[in-house]
Amino acid sequence: MSTLIAAPKLDSERGFLPLEDPLTRLPQPFDEWENVAMGLPKLFASDHLRHIIEDLPPFPIETIGDDRERERAMALLSYLGHAYVWGEDKPAQVLPKRLAVPWQSVAESLGRPPVLSYSSYALHNFFRFDPNRDVECGNLGLIQNFLGGIDEEWFILIHVEIERRAAPGLAALHACLDAADDGDADRLEAGLADVEASTGLMYASLRRMPERCDPYIYYHRVRPYIHGWKNHPDLPNGVTYEGVEAYGGGPQQFRGETGAQSAIVPSLDAMLGVSHKEDILRTYLMEMRTYMPPDHRVFIESLEARGSVRPFVQRSGRASLSALYNACIEGLEQFRSLHLEYAAAYIFRQAQTDDKNPHAVGTGGTPFMDYLRKHRDETAEHQLG
Repeated sequence: MSTLIAAPKLDSERGFLPLEDPLTRLPQPFDEWENVAMGLPKLFASDHLRHIIEDLPPFPIETIGDDRERERAMALLSYLGHAYVWGEDKPAQVLPKRLAVPWQSVAESLGRPPVLSYSSYALHNFFRFDPNRDVECGNLGLIQNFLGGIDEEWFILIHVEIERRAAPGLAALHACLDAADDGDADRLEAGLADVEASTGLMYASLRRMPERCDPYIYYHRVRPYIHGWKNHPDLPNGVTYEGVEAYGGGPQQFRGETGAQSAIVPSLDAMLGVSHKEDILRTYLMEMRTYMPPDHRVFIESLEARGSVRPFVQRSGRASLSALYNACIEGLEQFRSLHLEYAAAYIFRQAQTDDKNPHAVGTGGTPFMDYLRKHRDETAEHQLG
């Protein structure tokens, strides 16, 4: 069935994860950059991390050959960029030309801002120990770290597993809309069953977060390096990207890495018809899409352009269909509720000891507790009576 916006086809095994596992290292011309990036857990103990980055040779961007290399370059530059800004006592307000110029160029080619975003932090930052096993915790490691350690690994890898477990449900979203458009309640029930199963698996993965990611360690050793420079109290004007002509020498403000940059939940919202009231937090949610890969944004928009299944479910008067729809809403609400609980435990209730790592503002630069609570409550309101 034609749509107003052409929808990228999602693989039922991968969802928004790359179809091919990410590249773990760039080829030989990038060795000096890769060595510094891989050495970050050691270099953070030094007192001249910024000098080491400044002394790197020119980044051989002209040798990048394909999208996997481009994504690895983006992750490498993003980690080094955040290490440069946040790796010493006071945040850096200027990124050196040697780092800023290739970072902006690679980011522009990928359709994302030059800042560490969820795509580089999670979607393109894992490898499988056994390539014959699934993308699942227990078979995953991180390609790139800041400090390293099990808490950092686990925090990110849980998100990778959630993306994998969301895949069958995401692949069913347009099929659900097709069924509703065709007035086929049986097909819609089958599609909603896939969505409900995926939300249950996503929730089960998220529940495992405390197994190997301690709230104290997360707050003090993982979180400090993923902040951005928009609405951050320690960088009120943002960061200057030295030598980037497009920015005219002025400071730039970009949001930090956050799970709100994942396309899973907005895609589910779109198909189910979960709407969020027009306010500053909804504006923020829409802004997060600019940090997603362009095809992920297009997928969400392709769903929104079609409306949702909710009106058909209401008109059908079919109890089994309404029950499945409500089960999907409940699954999404439970996922958001657990996220809210973790935000309180892992961030809000932690003692702030460093101005660079404020506990009242999210890494995306928002009053995150209000944001998460609002969207959980708005999800619950969509239950059908």
